Amino acid sequence: MLSRRVDHFVESVIRDMTRLSIKHDAINLAQGFPDFPAPLELKRAAADAIMGDFNQYSITWGAKDLREEISRKALKYNHIEADPDTEVTVTCGSTEAMMASMLALINDGEEVVVFEPFYENYGPDAAVSGAVPRFVPLNDDGSIDENALVSAFNKKTRALILNTPNNPCGKVFTRDEMKLIADLCADHDVIAVTDEIYEYILYDGKKHISIASLDEMKDRTITISGFSKTYSVTGWRIGYAVAQKELTSALRKVHDFLTVGAPAPLQHACVTALQFPDSYYKELANMYGGKRKLLYDALIKAGFECRLPDGAYYILADIPEYFEMDDMAFARYLVSEIGVAAVPGSSFFKSESGKYKLRFTFSKKDETLLEATKRLEKLKL
Repeated sequence: MLSRRVDHFVESVIRDMTRLSIKHDAINLAQGFPDFPAPLELKRAAADAIMGDFNQYSITWGAKDLREEISRKALKYNHIEADPDTEVTVTCGSTEAMMASMLALINDGEEVVVFEPFYENYGPDAAVSGAVPRFVPLNDDGSIDENALVSAFNKKTRALILNTPNNPCGKVFTRDEMKLIADLCADHDVIAVTDEIYEYILYDGKKHISIASLDEMKDRTITISGFSKTYSVTGWRIGYAVAQKELTSALRKVHDFLTVGAPAPLQHACVTALQFPDSYYKELANMYGGKRKLLYDALIKAGFECRLPDGAYYILADIPEYFEMDDMAFARYLVSEIGVAAVPGSSFFKSESGKYKLRFTFSKKDETLLEATKRLEKLKL
């Protein structure tokens, strides 16, 4: 009675852990949304847009002023030239941009290369678009296994999904790694679809590089980002895709009939966000750097093994061995008995590698993280 597509994936484990967190009155370090306010100027801009009657449909691929600001930002920060009229599409979050891109690119049975660990949406995206995912595990230190990556490409390969900074492990891909990926994409006529939603959240001097900024990749990349993480408005669902004209035209066809358009007043507010000074982004990274240290210290003290992420706002941690539980069992124990919610690691791995890991987010107030620290201390008792 149901489509075979839905047999290949389950409901979001991340969102399920949020529901369990509410049920057990736990601290939600599972879902990556801030529990602190969005910038006041941004909220005022949204209210002004609503009161100014920007409440009807905008152009389906995005309000003109927002597309122009995205084009300027893409050139300044990502070093990508994009015509706002033909190469920028505003979507309902980066999630919709990824799904629309996959549907626009993939024919049934074609393959998509995905680095592991990966954001949990990519598997269902592949299933819905008819793609066959080819997973390439990163090395333990986060580096690319070049032989494994080369082996993943073949005549059926249509696209590669690149998430940098990476959710869940926080890896930031280097320029040399980008060049390796770019050469393979060029050799096999493959399109790179990038998820760069955490592009401003970087630590320890790391630099964000958009693969579309490489000469050979401008015409074979769909660059995806959005406003949720950078401006602490995950509920607004405003994202965008930047790509050359032919790719954008295909993506817009899917976007038009998938969602019609993103919320009009919030699009106008996002114009204000893109006009924030450079200092905003430095302060954002510094703020999250402090929270990263808070959570890392708490996890180490509680007996977890983990590495400091280079970007994004998650820590992927190994469950203490003495608990002798897999990730699903331990995540449920943690939320119900300790009062802290995290995401089972298997949500981010095709292999067995995630079976004894959890993902925690530090996109929370310091007070929230300190309370989580107190609760996690009970694991050592």
